[in-house]
Amino acid sequence: MVLNFKIERTTSQDFNFLKLVAELDKDLKIKNGTKNDFFAQYNKSDTINHVIVAYIKEKPVGCGAFKEFDSDTVELKRMYVVPDFRCQGIASEILNELEKWASELQYKKCILETGDKMKEAIGLYQKHQFVKTKNYGQYENITSSLCFKKSIGNKN
Repeated sequence: MVLNFKIERTTSQDFNFLKLVAELDKDLKIKNGTKNDFFAQYNKSDTINHVIVAYIKEKPVGCGAFKEFDSDTVELKRMYVVPDFRCQGIASEILNELEKWASELQYKKCILETGDKMKEAIGLYQKHQFVKTKNYGQYENITSSLCFKKSIGNKN
């Protein structure tokens, strides 16, 4: 774990979350190129009530969020770590906290979508036992989308 590392639960109205999401959107626009407008329409953050912001020495360095997909499933959204702070375990800590929070709220599964060019993200999700699944919803026929799922909480 990173020295002076702190994670806070908040909402999408949080100023630091909004700042990080603006950086994420710039990054995605570059990586997704001409396909970005399609993905951007599904990445609206204004109504997400479950947000994590990670801090090092009071500086916001990463974020993640989830929203309800159905009664027992959440969809993970808006995962991002500032480039200068990557490869320090921050994304893993954010992901762990999102799973913990969703489990506390009695959700049983997490799903997510990422792009086939997002190698670091794919590696992160696989490292955390997410398994590739059939593309869902708006991503169903999008060949550049990869969807993942994971069971969380009590597995009785």
